[in-house]
Amino acid sequence: MRTKLFSVVFGSIILCSCATQHKQEIKKAEWLIGTWENKTDQGSVYETWTKVNNNEFSGKSYVVNENDTIVFETIQLIQEQDDLFYIPKVEEQNEGLPIRFALNTISDSVFVFKNTQHDFPKIISYSKINADSLVAEISGTQDGQELKQTFPMKRIE
Repeated sequence: MRTKLFSVVFGSIILCSCATQHKQEIKKAEWLIGTWENKTDQGSVYETWTKVNNNEFSGKSYVVNENDTIVFETIQLIQEQDDLFYIPKVEEQNEGLPIRFALNTISDSVFVFKNTQHDFPKIISYSKINADSLVAEISGTQDGQELKQTFPMKRIE
């Protein structure tokens, strides 16, 4: 009887521990943490990422104008159970509401998020070139035309 009870209890513990272990895809994106610079003809655009906890990274895109920092986008990278979401919020777009992009592809150096219901972009991706450079890209269809914008960035912190 004790052996049977032990088997049932032990089996239940194993089953429960397996059921609560979720894929932590967000760990593959830890290389993103830091501050990145995209130099343009109009000046530099920065993107800074911090780790909030094991399930969330927080990002912001901004420009520095003299002594003023102007944030134009805030971003959350959130692990919810087995799903990873990229959630940007731009004040003057989408009525200031965040838009969710679901993970489509991830590896140790690339992650791609999609939201086919969004007007533009429909796809957001980050590709790690090396420890100090990446390429961010947004793409999709706008007014019947395929568009792609590429943002090469260098790590500055």
